[in-house]
Amino acid sequence: MKLKNSPARGGDGGRSRILATVTLMGSSGPLRFLVHEGELVETVITTALKSYSRQRRLPVLGFDVEDFLLYYANGSSDALSPEEPINSMVSRRFILCKKQREGKDQLHCRRKGIGSWKAMLNNLLSFRVSSY
Repeated sequence: MKLKNSPARGGDGGRSRILATVTLMGSSGPLRFLVHEGELVETVITTALKSYSRQRRLPVLGFDVEDFLLYYANGSSDALSPEEPINSMVSRRFILCKKQREGKDQLHCRRKGIGSWKAMLNNLLSFRVSSY
């Protein structure tokens, strides 16, 4: 029995699909969707924005790929280039961050480094209610 998208049927050329998990800074939870291994970062950002919009999440983000930066969630501090292919061996989890406009043509990311989102998450998880 042959699968629907097997290379013998001219499907996706034998590329394997991976489950990508994209966490948007400020969103209520991660997005999960399938992408082909080796897909460009730009395509992953586009798919994440479409999925976010389809789920009617707030705030509304828009669809301009150039307004976003994608990072591996494993702690690297450099944003991925939009023309770079996704490497599932490095990570299948990503963080998507919206750039913020400072001046006319200057952009910067709201994110102040990988450590800040981890610190925020740790603070939320370690919140304890004290009893009298």
